[in-house]
Amino acid sequence: MPTALALSPHLDDAAFSCGGLLASLAQAGWRVVMATLLTGSVAEPRGFALACQLDKGLPAEVDYMALRRDEDIEAAAALGIAPPVHLPFREAPHRGYGSAPELFSEARADDGIAADLGPAIAELIAVERPDLLLAPQAIGGHVDHVQAVRALRSLDPLPPILWWRDFPYTVRETAPREPLAALFAELSEQTVTLAPDAQDRKRAACAAYASQIGFQFGGVAGLDARLARERGIERFRRSAPRGPAIPGLDAG
Repeated sequence: MPTALALSPHLDDAAFSCGGLLASLAQAGWRVVMATLLTGSVAEPRGFALACQLDKGLPAEVDYMALRRDEDIEAAAALGIAPPVHLPFREAPHRGYGSAPELFSEARADDGIAADLGPAIAELIAVERPDLLLAPQAIGGHVDHVQAVRALRSLDPLPPILWWRDFPYTVRETAPREPLAALFAELSEQTVTLAPDAQDRKRAACAAYASQIGFQFGGVAGLDARLARERGIERFRRSAPRGPAIPGLDAG
């Protein structure tokens, strides 16, 4: 049984960007593991970190990341994949980034998260022994996505990788920021056309992140509208031409 390992910076990125492929792989008999890198709870968050919680209608006493980890478990079940893996590293607002613009700027000089993530990802790969990795291209430029890519690229050797296009950052602007575009420019473009069941599972998984849907899409109706515009297609860059056959994958 082949194994696919999706490396998600945040609790929702993999489902939003490649949830349909994850569901398709599981349906085809793959073992599929969705691992999120930045899920650590922080007691008594303050400042911008607390604001990120309050602006979603969640009071200060709620363990925001615990709630999101529960949503991730529900999303994995909707996709029909293995229970998710949650690494304990902290999101950018808990690493000194103090505003929304800072999240989409250059990494702080004192942000050593990529160096911390590299060994943890290597250990995860050693345990799961994936035949295929899935990871972000960091489209949109969120610093956590950029640092996740840097951490993964610091490792060698690696299994074949499908680098996903970071949805919904891909549709928020006509020309979204792509700070790492040069890393992927020479890689072959690949598309996956999702069967109706995979589309339904992806939609259910995305909707499971109830704390994020309003912020990301303006509500469930907005989520459905955005997904409809994708027309059941997910897009990737592929780091190696060889590897196990992937259902629905076509050259772009």
